[in-house]
Amino acid sequence: MAQYLVERRLMDVSKRLRRTREELAIADEQLSALAEAADEARLRSLVSETPLAARESQEAQRHADAMAGARDSLASQVKRLEHELDELLDKLAPGSPG
Repeated sequence: MAQYLVERRLMDVSKRLRRTREELAIADEQLSALAEAADEARLRSLVSETPLAARESQEAQRHADAMAGARDSLASQVKRLEHELDELLDKLAPGSPG
């Protein structure tokens, strides 16, 4: 692959990695808040022992679980982009094949 194409791809992957890391940081904060809310709802449910409190607890846990899944997906994207970035950097290294 021509060096200028590798450099262009490297810049693109770098930008995507930066954006994805920012999204991951936001998802971490949101997950923390949702997990805390789910814990509080679970405790309220245990204390009150009402069907409404149990439903609220389940709903809060579903939200936290969904955010955990989204966060894990972003973390996987970060790892994939970091790997792609490493491969592109290897192609730019002097004496590397390609």
